[in-house]
Parts: sequence; C-alpha cells; structure tokens
Amino acid sequence: MAVLLLQVGNRTDVVTVVRDVQVGQVLTDADLGKASIALDPAVKAVRADDLKAVVGKRAAVELKPGSLLTPSQVTKDSLVRAGEQLVPIGLEPKQIPATALIPGQQVQLVHVPAQGTTDTGKTPDAPPRTIDGRVVKASGASPGTGIVVVDVATSSSDGPVVVAWEATDTVRLILAAPDGR
Repeated sequence: MAVLLLQVGNRTDVVTVVRDVQVGQVLTDADLGKASIALDPAVKAVRADDLKAVVGKRAAVELKPGSLLTPSQVTKDSLVRAGEQLVPIGLEPKQIPATALIPGQQVQLVHVPAQGTTDTGKTPDAPPRTIDGRVVKASGASPGTGIVVVDVATSSSDGPVVVAWEATDTVRLILAAPDGR
C-alpha cells in the first residue's frame, strides 16, 4: 500500500495531444489537453503550466491523439521560410530512399533525364543537375500505387524548376549527409 501512495504522490501535470495535428499546423487549445502522470525525469514533456506557451506555435512533426507533447515537437518558425517555396513532389518507391523521411531533413533533388534522352547542352559525362531542399512533410505510400508525396522547401528560384522536373517524371530525391556535405 505504501508503494501505491508514493506513485500517486509523484505525478506531474503534462500537456497531451487530443486530436490529429498535421505538420505546420498552428496549435490551438482544442488540439491539446492535460494529464497527470508519473513522469520519469528523462522524459522531456511540456508541463501543463506551459500550455499557453505552446498554443499558437506550429507542429514541427505530425502529432497523434493520446501522446505527450514534447518541446521538440513544436516550433515558432514557419516551416517554409522567407525566400522559399513549398513544392509537392509525387514519387514512386524507387525514386526515394527507403529510410523514412522526417521534417527538417536536408535532401537533394536530382534531375535525371528521361530514358533515351540527354539534357540539352550537356556533355554525356556532366554530372546531373541538383537542387537543395528540406523535407517539410512526407505522406505515407498511397495504397495501390505506392506513390509518396513529399513536400519539399526549396529556394523560390528553384521551385518552378523542380515542378517542371516532377511534371516530366525526371526528379529523384536523395538524402543529404547529416553534416550538410
């Protein structure tokens, strides 16, 4: 009985997620709730006292009902920065890494000419053109087709180029090295 009383006495009020919140969505009071739990000090949950501080921030990752909210899951920044465009790219499984894509990952979009053609004005040994980007969101694979839609933030000048590559099915996505090189 003494053990039970100790566990009840060491509860912490924390912020929970009560409904689905998409990446980039601004958090409202209706998205969040409170719970009282026995919390391990290693868990970095948002304390219930800080609820008002996270309302109005954006979800940095997709949030699911029933989960604890952690500080790293919210951001005050817009997911698409000034001077950038958000480009949706529909990719077949063979066009992207098998590694799960997460918001914030640096990627390169590679132009791969259609089979049997070459880029106009490029020598056959020239490296393919690449554009740097950052994953904002990646959908799950579409049933039947396996298509994954990846929202990628690119510079405003590169956005239209990527859209043209995607329209002609000549874009592939690769992960950039963790150190950015």
